[in-house]
Amino acid sequence: MGVLYLLFLLLSLGCMALLDHRFRLFFFADARRAGIVLVLGVLFFTAWDLAGIGADIFYRGETPFMLGLALAPHLPVEEIFFLAFLCYLTMVVFGLVRLAAGLAAERGANRAAARMQARAPGQPGQLGHPGQPGQPGRKPVRKPTERPQP
Repeated sequence: MGVLYLLFLLLSLGCMALLDHRFRLFFFADARRAGIVLVLGVLFFTAWDLAGIGADIFYRGETPFMLGLALAPHLPVEEIFFLAFLCYLTMVVFGLVRLAAGLAAERGANRAAARMQARAPGQPGQLGHPGQPGQPGRKPVRKPTERPQP
């Protein structure tokens, strides 16, 4: 049971890799750049942890779910995997937000273009040509007091 925490961290990293692969968000978009960013992030947060441990701010919590191996006093092996997961998660979420924002902007641009085309006078049978039977166009506005006739 001492390996459980590490296994869940590795499983979580695997899930992030699947998302990354599916949407090409981080490593699968540019592996070299992603590797550099991930290593720098893990190094930064490891230095942060070591500074916190040196200042007696961070302590290692005892749990039966961890291996019990420490890289330094109060720095378990699992911490490095957690930091890698944290950095990878951050970059995958950043990529997802960027992807969603791009899709929303594209959809908004398509809607605006469709509205502009609908407002422009067109030829019969085109979107924007009002009122011929069987042709797209604006429907008459019904007043709230009017009832539709059967």
